Amino acid sequence: MPSTRPLHRQPTALAAVFAGGVVGTAARYFLELAFPPAQGGWPWATFCINLGGAALLGLISAILVAGADDSPVRQRLRLFAATGCCGAFTTYSTFALEQTNLWRHGAPVVAVTYAAVSVAGGVLAAWAGFSLGNVVSAWSEQ
Repeated sequence: MPSTRPLHRQPTALAAVFAGGVVGTAARYFLELAFPPAQGGWPWATFCINLGGAALLGLISAILVAGADDSPVRQRLRLFAATGCCGAFTTYSTFALEQTNLWRHGAPVVAVTYAAVSVAGGVLAAWAGFSLGNVVSAWSEQ
């Protein structure tokens, strides 16, 4: 029997977001630990995490949202993967902190370039992921 509660108030939906958040946060933590930014240098770990997360979110959105039924299983999978994993994996706060630190440590050109390339790259990565997801969805329907 389907729940009459709104999705955001269903314990299984909250658990899916929480579990995905644990996975995404752990992945980001270990990548940032493995590849710390050099002072005044391009923060490659955060840059790659944010662009990769945007691409993954686009892919997941195309596969789990576009033209599909909205079954409870798909809803939970979307909440786990997109909201939980991608939401916790990507990090605007670290991006903003690193961009500010670049500016403060005498690398304003790198800071501005990092900000511009991150935003433009994130949009392009999400588009590429969504496009790939549409291809995967169309292929799996055949």
